[in-house]
Amino acid sequence: MIRKISDSVIYIGTDDFSDPLFENQYALPDGMAYNSYVIRDSKTAVLDSTDSRTSAAWRENLLEALDGVQPDYFVLHHLEPDHSSELAWVLDTFPGVKLVATAKLVSMVPQFFPWLALEGRTIAVKEGDVLELGKHTLQFFPAPMVHWPEVMVSFEKTEKILFSADAFGKFGALSRCGYDSTEDDDWACEARRYYFNIVGKYGGPVQTLLKKLSGIEINTICPLHGPVLKDDLSEYLRLYDVWSSYGVESEGVFVACASIHGNTLKVAEKFAEMLREKGVKVAFNDLTRDDAAEAVEDAFRYGTLVLAASSYDAGLFPPAAEFIAHLQDKGWQNRRVALIENGSWAPSAGRVMKEKFSAMKNVTVLEPLVTIRSTMKDSDIPALEALAASVIQ
Repeated sequence: MIRKISDSVIYIGTDDFSDPLFENQYALPDGMAYNSYVIRDSKTAVLDSTDSRTSAAWRENLLEALDGVQPDYFVLHHLEPDHSSELAWVLDTFPGVKLVATAKLVSMVPQFFPWLALEGRTIAVKEGDVLELGKHTLQFFPAPMVHWPEVMVSFEKTEKILFSADAFGKFGALSRCGYDSTEDDDWACEARRYYFNIVGKYGGPVQTLLKKLSGIEINTICPLHGPVLKDDLSEYLRLYDVWSSYGVESEGVFVACASIHGNTLKVAEKFAEMLREKGVKVAFNDLTRDDAAEAVEDAFRYGTLVLAASSYDAGLFPPAAEFIAHLQDKGWQNRRVALIENGSWAPSAGRVMKEKFSAMKNVTVLEPLVTIRSTMKDSDIPALEALAASVIQ
């Protein structure tokens, strides 16, 4: 189904409920949207395509939006397969269309479409270049490493629409979560999980892009995933600035645990209860059961992480090790971390966790390190209380 964003700009994206995982790793309880747009003017531009799972629906939407008009340009902001799967079909179906993209993207096309003949059919754009469509004009801004090197965004000057590629995206099908921000009353939750797990490592490039766009009046943001953002955009821009600068978004503490038999879990739950009794907002994640992507999201959302983990094979229980590895990969920084280890005869989790966190940028490891021997006992409470005092100060 197509939807009009304005008289000239048409949404032709698709929803997908067939795949439970995005990029084969991130849970999609509400499906996923693959967004694409058409601008109808003296010249017609198609902006991006879809994932191969929804090709048939996308082609139907495109042909309905074109209504018999031959497109002049296929603007591709990002070559990742969930947005470019229809590139070859578009060039084959519309012989007069030209691919508009960064030079880097054009050079990478043969990696995905080695048979595709591009000679004479591409327009490589650079910073500030414009594409005149008639009453509408697209201006291009390369955004390398947000989150691939060939990415660009484009700004339509007449209606002041930013086509933002993967920036400002979120998980969730639009038919379930809302087609635009007036219908989506909880954008930040899945946008945050999306940002930190997909784009989070590249805060510097996102900051560069935000600075490029800071002097431009934007009325609408059209991302490649998630709802169209309109009306007051200040909160979306503020959150992206906080997220990409690795700032603290919310007051509170995130408690995560990785327990083998449940005893470390009981310690973590007790510690979370202690903090709540002191008036602290606490988010909690069992790393052996809960969504790992949500754990990464909350580790970035709050300024303090408490990690309770079991010792394992003279090292660290794998779910905790994997969690820390995810944080390292995503550039986790500017945070405090408190550590609780459990070990029955030779506790080792604390040593490993401290080494890994101490190597991260501007991460402070709080004292004391609390060691539990097998099960929590009354004699362990004073050490937990001391750690709680360190967390809340």
